[in-house]
Amino acid sequence: MTTITLRPDQPFDLSRTLGCGQVFRWETVDGWWQGVVGDRAVRIRQDGPVLTFEGADGAFVADYFRLALDLDAVLASVDRDPAIGAAIRRCRGLRIVRQPPWECLVSYICATNTNIPAVRRRVSLLAERYGEEIEGAFGTAYTFPAAEMLAEAGCEELRDCRLGYRAGAVREAARWAAENPDWAERIAALPCEDARQELMRLRGVGPKAADCVLLFAFGRYESFPVDVWIRRIMAQAYLPELGGGACTPAEYDRIRRFARAYFGRYAGYAGEYLYCSRTRSFGGG
Repeated sequence: MTTITLRPDQPFDLSRTLGCGQVFRWETVDGWWQGVVGDRAVRIRQDGPVLTFEGADGAFVADYFRLALDLDAVLASVDRDPAIGAAIRRCRGLRIVRQPPWECLVSYICATNTNIPAVRRRVSLLAERYGEEIEGAFGTAYTFPAAEMLAEAGCEELRDCRLGYRAGAVREAARWAAENPDWAERIAALPCEDARQELMRLRGVGPKAADCVLLFAFGRYESFPVDVWIRRIMAQAYLPELGGGACTPAEYDRIRRFARAYFGRYAGYAGEYLYCSRTRSFGGG
């Protein structure tokens, strides 16, 4: 076992971070969080300021959870009104992790028009069927499959992983990634709006999926994904003229641009905190 003692000025809440819906390969078992990141099967728990873990070294854990980021400064920069202020108080310590880009891309293609448990199941089935078996801190686990593996899979096989209509989009993305092995580096080098448009060229990657990938895999904190809950929160707290109903493409663009202008370069953090606090603040579940 390895431990990290967090600095007093470095807020971190492991359970809020891993349970907020940004990642799909972690679960709690007997007081521990266990999951697979890249080729590592990691088990970790938090007791006050102490993180105890196995399956990875301290540098990897610190990098994955972005513990070097000055979270207090980030939150201070977006704390502009009572709604976000309450969300920060309730969810302080939530951090946006550094997800592997390929896994994040496929995960959010799998996340279209569905719920988090379904996405977890799809990602798990893909890993079990096409990933590599590894022995880790909590027994046998599976890496997320490489693009080359999914590119060779048939749509019917992918549907067996409960992908449904998303199977074709996953296979097309896999073929694109296999043919462009430097795609993540190219996306990372682009300005945020250009990177967003490049991701949206892929079948199955709409505005929300592109914004999620940019935020969670590439650390583009200005990205502001809008789902049904964020739309509801923004209508209640910031843009009452939106009213009810579904989020149209024009509304989506309006909300994300408002959030970027209002919250600044860490708008994505504001969105995660508002989403995290939805149960108490905005009647969410």
